[in-house]
Amino acid sequence: MSRALKLWPLLTGTHRYEKTVSTRGRGHGQYIDAPILAYLIETANGRILYDVGCDYGKLQDPALRAKFFDPMRPLFDPPTMREDQRIPHYLARLGLTPTDIDVVFIGHLHFDHAGGICDLPGCEVHVHRAELAAAQTGLDDGVFADELVHADQWRLQSEEYSVAPGVQAINTPGHTAGHMSLLIELPKGPPVILCGDAADLIENLNDEIAPGYCWDEQDALAVDSIRKLKAIASSEKAQLWPNHDIDFFRSLPPFPAWRD
Repeated sequence: MSRALKLWPLLTGTHRYEKTVSTRGRGHGQYIDAPILAYLIETANGRILYDVGCDYGKLQDPALRAKFFDPMRPLFDPPTMREDQRIPHYLARLGLTPTDIDVVFIGHLHFDHAGGICDLPGCEVHVHRAELAAAQTGLDDGVFADELVHADQWRLQSEEYSVAPGVQAINTPGHTAGHMSLLIELPKGPPVILCGDAADLIENLNDEIAPGYCWDEQDALAVDSIRKLKAIASSEKAQLWPNHDIDFFRSLPPFPAWRD
């Protein structure tokens, strides 16, 4: 059976927000600190990045920071991101450069998952067709239009497919129109499902509660995607990795350690 070889969780920053952003109808007035994660996957056929974090430039330039993030207050504080949390820095610590990345797989196009694409020029980018179409309407406040400028060069996907040996794309719409998760088979431990923002927190999975924001108010579709992920995890004996759960993140191998 083909399997991926290694999986590195990458902490690309943190942000503080009202918990209801992650749990629909729950957590009003309660603020949580959340990791902003990307993942590097090494396979026999090359390397994949699942998500890329924020655009560092928007966070470091005071004018850009105010322009893009002040309108999100008080629900969101601006993300916190250090220079050494940019994707190229992590790659350099492994002796790699962006040219060593074969596929950038964007689970969805919100700024904390797609903004860092500017640090990876020339990489092949995979995005769901419905995700890009919805993002280009301008109706999703989590998408920054300038981060879509090279979308005509992206490889648009419509179906679930094998991204590489041992890495399978899973359609999980609801939070956004074309959200995708990944199932990763590994040589030693159990398979891992990167939920993306289909499930921000363990609570989303345990209680089958939709994320606070759902595209076109399709919270029922978001819950269907959570149940789909749980069913796949049960049949494949896989671990479900939520995307913005700080306690869960702290249980993962600290970089440069990896899961295999």
